[in-house]
Amino acid sequence: MTDRYAVIGHPIAHSKSPLIHAAFARQTGQDLEYTRILSAPDAFVDTVRCFFGDGGQGLNVTVPFKEAAWRLVDEHSPRAATAGAVNTLIRLPGQRLRGDNTDGVGLVRDLAGNHGFDFAGRRVLLLGAGGAARGVLRPLLESGLAELLIANRTLDKAAALAAAVADLDPGGATVHACGLADLGPVAFDLIINATSTGLTGAVPAIAPSVLAPGAWTYDMIYADSPTPFCRWGLSHGAARAIDGLGMLVEQAAESFFLWRGMRPETAAVIDLLRRR
Repeated sequence: MTDRYAVIGHPIAHSKSPLIHAAFARQTGQDLEYTRILSAPDAFVDTVRCFFGDGGQGLNVTVPFKEAAWRLVDEHSPRAATAGAVNTLIRLPGQRLRGDNTDGVGLVRDLAGNHGFDFAGRRVLLLGAGGAARGVLRPLLESGLAELLIANRTLDKAAALAAAVADLDPGGATVHACGLADLGPVAFDLIINATSTGLTGAVPAIAPSVLAPGAWTYDMIYADSPTPFCRWGLSHGAARAIDGLGMLVEQAAESFFLWRGMRPETAAVIDLLRRR
């Protein structure tokens, strides 16, 4: 019998996840179907319970339900516990659910595996302190970087996020926080935009001096044309300016692995999405 998976969100019609997982299934010879589920904001828990009660095997969760999914599950992976959000629901025996968060590993694998960025000893600036930033913290700290600065429009949120990872083993990395307006003359090897400014055509208010020679910029959102933050990076001398499409595919590949025990090849799927 064909196993059933889906992505749940509100809205959801724009999601590329069914295309991605269909490509993974063809590549690996897996018998599964993957669909979209539109849930009313007040019906998320009932919709999830119905899906799994009807035999569903796994769900991806997108906005605005990642925190609700975190509260719903019976157990969390360590990276979901750190993130405070869940984007992957895994069915366990006895109608129990495990929650994981694959966003951070998707980011790191895209940068390191697809683009060849070496995190070892690097200084990284993470812009934003919301759910997107929190979701990538643990994998970033496990990447071998030397320093992570979390910068946000309001210092309080950035400081709270830095404090939230104080109990983690940072692997020798220094983690600290500041307000965007307080960024000093320190330059970084990689700047990651985890804010939503690009959705309105804006970029975070940072000076070009934060770019070290040869620095890369990475925007967690993606579009058919270069995002505003990618354009900002290139216009100020960044060696590479990358959007988040590869992160989308890599986080989906990690979900696929959690469900099926097989790790799909992602390069061809990223190329497929670029050409559509």
